[in-house]
Amino acid sequence: MNESTIHLSAPDVGDAERQALLAAFDSGWIAPVGPDLDAFEIELGDYAGAEAVLALSSGTAALHLALLLSDVGVGDEVVVQSATFAASAFAVAHCGAIPVFCDSEPGSWCLDPDVLQRFLEDRARVDRLPQAVMPVDLYGSTADYAVIGAICDRFGVALVRDAAEALGSIGHDGPPGAPGYMAALSFNGNKIITSSSGGALLGTEDQVARAKYLSTQAREPFTHYEHVEIGYNYRLSNLLAALGRAQLAQLEPKIERRAQIAAHYAEALPSLTWCPYQNTPRPNRWLTVGLMTSGDPLAICDRMQSDGVQARPAWKPMHQQPVFADREYLDGQGVSDELFARGICFPSGSAMTDADVERVVASFGRASEGA
Repeated sequence: MNESTIHLSAPDVGDAERQALLAAFDSGWIAPVGPDLDAFEIELGDYAGAEAVLALSSGTAALHLALLLSDVGVGDEVVVQSATFAASAFAVAHCGAIPVFCDSEPGSWCLDPDVLQRFLEDRARVDRLPQAVMPVDLYGSTADYAVIGAICDRFGVALVRDAAEALGSIGHDGPPGAPGYMAALSFNGNKIITSSSGGALLGTEDQVARAKYLSTQAREPFTHYEHVEIGYNYRLSNLLAALGRAQLAQLEPKIERRAQIAAHYAEALPSLTWCPYQNTPRPNRWLTVGLMTSGDPLAICDRMQSDGVQARPAWKPMHQQPVFADREYLDGQGVSDELFARGICFPSGSAMTDADVERVVASFGRASEGA
């Protein structure tokens, strides 16, 4: 194949990132401590509207710590949005807890507040409430935190926000840190900005201080190594924080470009249905996902791959995953199943050219023929 592959969401990096990495390297701050790490946390807090930020090795680490700080432990239940990547549910399993999967609402594709409320009402009657609830901001569409937060407060259940896909999205209540709940971000290689790998926990000063202690192997303040709790090795390195800072400084143009790409797809492919973003006045457009009226998304993605275009079906819901086959699922309007049955994620990287976008459209057209 002569043409290079168009990836789903390739890192958009350049000379600014290279210079930032070299400067951090030359400074001698190589370990998971240093001035770029401190500055990255401050800059993230300012951008995401958070009181405090802890930069970590992954978004999964951030979710794990947020759950631990919510007193989630062995045998506890956590309501998790079913339409998500597995890391959301895996973080619950890392705590020894049990995920209960919940359907999404059609207007945002995020956790359905009505289904959640009915479940909590039923559980309250038998005195068996879950320990926490974890909505997921799917593809940059944000959940209705005003409603979900009020529901959780009513029943005394902790709320942890999986905002791994939503940095740059602005919901009705502001950016990811604004609602005041602990939230997890991801800077994996395919996210809207990347630090190669990495993530962050958003929270209060007290929450972040506690999470920082746990994330640095729970070391006590002694010259010798003293431990009274089990800790984790979860901190981000100063080098990767330097990369993240350079990326964060360019986030707004990246969002603007992804919005242009999404608009191009919507105009060129009018037969598809796109996320309505009912809770998100300004989505980050991390991935553009369309719902087909007919055809098999997996087969179409395979045909597009043969064209050198990387497309993927929408997330396979957690309640359909073999590893969670025995877990409870709270169905609502069948949104999670419909997204997987009809959804295709189109290449959406901000480094794509207009010619790349046209090539994706043409490939989808060929792959859809006869579907």
